[in-house]
Amino acid sequence: MLIIWSYFIYKAIICVAVFAISLGIAAYSTWWERKFAGLLQDRYGPKRAGPFGLLQPLADGGKLFFKEEIIPNVSNKFLFVLGPSLVMITALMTGAVIPWGRPLHLDNGDVFSLQIADLNIGVLYLLGVVSVGVYGIMIGGWASNNKFALLGAIRASSQMISYEVAMGLAVIALVISAGGSLSLNEIITAQGDGGVANIVWQPLGFIIFFVCALAETNRAPFDLPECEAELVGGYHTEYSSMKLGLFLFAEYINMFISSAIMAGVYFGGYNMPEWFENLYRGSVPADAFALIGMVCYFVKIFIFISVFMWIRWTVPRFRYDQLMNLGWRILIPLALLNLAVTAIWQAYRQGIL
Repeated sequence: MLIIWSYFIYKAIICVAVFAISLGIAAYSTWWERKFAGLLQDRYGPKRAGPFGLLQPLADGGKLFFKEEIIPNVSNKFLFVLGPSLVMITALMTGAVIPWGRPLHLDNGDVFSLQIADLNIGVLYLLGVVSVGVYGIMIGGWASNNKFALLGAIRASSQMISYEVAMGLAVIALVISAGGSLSLNEIITAQGDGGVANIVWQPLGFIIFFVCALAETNRAPFDLPECEAELVGGYHTEYSSMKLGLFLFAEYINMFISSAIMAGVYFGGYNMPEWFENLYRGSVPADAFALIGMVCYFVKIFIFISVFMWIRWTVPRFRYDQLMNLGWRILIPLALLNLAVTAIWQAYRQGIL
């Protein structure tokens, strides 16, 4: 009974930690994006709220919490509240299957995984949860009873559904290249201990996945659902207070999770370069080595988040016909080609051909 309780307590701690880390990184991604934009545009970012503006995310969060909450009289009030809630919940659920580091081995012999749930269908879980997130956007846009919000929701849903096809095909090619496992933990672990990062075998698949991740998170140049020049504010035009904050936070959490997935399945996650691992393996305790790997993982994630932001402030927004043309006529054929080449190569390696 004691072992069962300790297991549940540990899992509760991991859940709270992943929840807090996701919200904290989402909050300070807003600070880093404004600072990063300032660097690109030769100006200062936030610098008044605390040293270097580090308290600016707290000020922004407080503003959203205490702003007047407005629910339009002509809206469907239940669905109006459900929309942002569903978007936020699905964004947070995606972090449950990501292994954030090697297991910790305590002195009493217990082994604790730095992962909420090691599902053998972790890849399918991620694709399924991500596809549910579009319902929150569609519900929020429709429930607002505003034509601009509805148009933004329709744009978002058609964009996300379109790019999920190419993303799914890229993931299938990755799974085939990684030996057929759908467990994120096994895919990441296989890239360590002398293994090769999947980016070596799947460079085209990574590019397709990255472009689709930009579209799935509604980040520029794929931010057509929030196009201010055409749709006021897009699907969250009628939202205010923390309901608006949930939509905005969910976007940054999705960006963080997308970066974690790409850094994990294509660049080894918590696995470090072989020369770096040889430098520290054996010279530091196993748990310290696991924590070093986790820091390495978050460095990769930070690099990807910065690339997301770099693209936003340098690449102009697509027209909607260009966005659909890229998804259906370029990315999907490339993803099918990549899948076919990967399947043929794996069959050749296993002696089937």
